[in-house]
Amino acid sequence: MPINILVTGADGQLGNCIRDLQPAFPDNRFFFTDIGELDITDAVAVDEFILGNKIECVINAAAYTAVDKAEDEPEKANLINGEAVAVLARAVKRAGGLLVHVSTDYIFDGNTNRPLTEEAKPSPISAYAYSKWLGEEMIAKENPNSVVLRTSWLYSEYGHNFVKTMMRLGGERDVLKVVYDQVGTPTYAGDLARVILELLPRWLEKPISETYHYSDEGVASWYDFAVAALDLAGISCKVLPIETKDYPLPARRPFYSLMSKEKIKKQFDIFIPHWRESLKICVNKLI
Repeated sequence: MPINILVTGADGQLGNCIRDLQPAFPDNRFFFTDIGELDITDAVAVDEFILGNKIECVINAAAYTAVDKAEDEPEKANLINGEAVAVLARAVKRAGGLLVHVSTDYIFDGNTNRPLTEEAKPSPISAYAYSKWLGEEMIAKENPNSVVLRTSWLYSEYGHNFVKTMMRLGGERDVLKVVYDQVGTPTYAGDLARVILELLPRWLEKPISETYHYSDEGVASWYDFAVAALDLAGISCKVLPIETKDYPLPARRPFYSLMSKEKIKKQFDIFIPHWRESLKICVNKLI
């Protein structure tokens, strides 16, 4: 019997990457929705969709991701990243299904120098970060069968992201200035999509309520990330490293948000590619 899976936020980076992988997982029956097909803030509509289509798993790839804009519209960020997650959690619980929710490294304040485990205490320092933490809290409160998957620095050939911005600006300018004192791990959305779909049958085997960290392997600053992307794209633009204080933005970012992936690797014996290898794949698709 196929597993009925609802993918929310299907027009975003992760949603599109899951759509691309659909043929490789023929045992699943996918329902892809974005705001035009299903408003996840509408509890009645969500209930009707999940029950009417006998959804067994919801992959919540929907999110408010405008980090700086959230400082001006925190209510909207909280609605999509927090309250809508509660709507999904309640509906999934009533249907007896599984909720897979994607969260972020930005829920941490970055005041550390060691990889963050799943037990590290969240301490959001921006409106966006708070809204994502709120989503996690909503899941804990509603307590459905759930997997919270925290990831970092997501990019892909879809939507708006750092890699596409660097390639565009690198083609327009002779010099770019990029911060070097914020450290984390770039993660290709295609890698995240694949690990979700590969682990889904195991998560569905028995009741579960777990949080995992998943990013690609390795460590980088935004400066390292930019240099690598431009190099792989063959764009000869000079990149200068600068400090965060020299490029002020409305929202604060964690200086160090490297996440430990030991838990997910040990439990499921998965291979995680290095960020540079996955970046090469993405850049080749873009050019």
